[in-house]
Amino acid sequence: MRGLDPRYDGLAATLGASPWRTFRTVVVPMVAPGIASGAALAWARALGEFGATITFAGSLQGVTRTLPLEIYLQRETDADAAVALSLVLVVVAVVVIGLARVRSAG
Repeated sequence: MRGLDPRYDGLAATLGASPWRTFRTVVVPMVAPGIASGAALAWARALGEFGATITFAGSLQGVTRTLPLEIYLQRETDADAAVALSLVLVVVAVVVIGLARVRSAG
């Protein structure tokens, strides 16, 4: 979004477009390919990490159990527990990213 030329916004405003319409018809189409590429790369990376977890982390019941593997196994027996564990994983990831940003900014 930072790389967009601000002249497009100004031109749309000159032609009478509201800020919402400018966002919807000018900005979103310009950034959609980048967002789609980022989402695809993130999905591929997550899938690769899951495969690596299953392959290298092992699954000795009661001995080695990673959270992604536990979510996968819980999905087969209790979908609600799998969703709850997934939310825990997402919250932990957001907290870690937030802490990393705070630390790098300070």
